[in-house]
Amino acid sequence: MFEVIGERINTSRKNVQEAVVKRDAQYIVDDVQQQQAAGASFIDVNAGARIGHETEDMKWLIETIQPIATIPLSLDSPDPAVLEMAFQMVEKTPMINSISLEKERFEAMIPFLKGKACKIIALCMDDQGMPGSSDDIVQRAETLVKELNAIGIENSSIYIDPLVQPISVESTKGIMVLDAVRGIKAKYPDVHITGGLSNISYGLPQRKIINRTFIALMMDAGMDSAIIDPLDEKIMATVKTADMLLGRDAFCGNFLKGVRAGAILG
Repeated sequence: MFEVIGERINTSRKNVQEAVVKRDAQYIVDDVQQQQAAGASFIDVNAGARIGHETEDMKWLIETIQPIATIPLSLDSPDPAVLEMAFQMVEKTPMINSISLEKERFEAMIPFLKGKACKIIALCMDDQGMPGSSDDIVQRAETLVKELNAIGIENSSIYIDPLVQPISVESTKGIMVLDAVRGIKAKYPDVHITGGLSNISYGLPQRKIINRTFIALMMDAGMDSAIIDPLDEKIMATVKTADMLLGRDAFCGNFLKGVRAGAILG
C-alpha cells in the first residue's frame, strides 16, 4: 500500500510556528490526530525554521506528539545532533529525513546513521546540483543505495527521492522523473520511492489538478510513498483510487472504505 508521510508539522508553516512559540500543545495534537485519521503512515516533524531554537523546539514537538502518535515519526533535520536527540526520544522505529550525496551533508549523516534501526529518505542531490537527466537520477540512486547498504541499511528501509522539478521550466521534466523511477525500481525492486510532488506544478495555474494527476502517473511508474498533506482530501482520494487500479488494494477494500466514509467522491 502507498505510504503517506504527513508534511504538516513543520515550523515553516505559520500556524505551526505560532503554536510552537506559544507551546500550544493542543494545536499540535489536533493536527497530528487529523493526519492519522486521514491515513498518514508517518508524521514528519521539522523544527528547523526558528534559527537557534531547533533543538528545544524538536524536543517539545516530540514530547507533545509521541503520547498520541499511533504511527511512526519522520525526523526531519539536516543537523545530526538534532536527529540524535530526537532518535533517542522516539519509541517507534523512525524515518530519517534525509541524506544526500552533497559532500558536507553526506559526511555528517553517515556516522549518525551507521548501526541505527531506521528508515531513511535519500535525495538524488549532489554537489553538482539537481540531476539533469533520468540516467543521472538513476546513477545517483545507485550510489546512495550502495553507500547505505555499506553501513547496514537494507534496501527495504531506503526511500529514494528522485527530486521532482518544475515542468514549467522544461516540458520533459515530468517524463524525466517518471523514467528514472522506473529505472530505479527495475534495478532495486525493494527500494521505496518517495518525495514531494508539488514542484512539478510550480509556476503554473491550477496546481492541485496537476499534482493529483502527476501522483497517479508516479504511482504507476513505481512510486510507493510521498510527502504530502493528508488533509488534502482530493489528493488522498486520488492515492486510494490509484492504489486500487494498480492492484494494491485487495478486493477494493480501502477504496470502498473511503467511499463509505465520504472521503472519495465522484
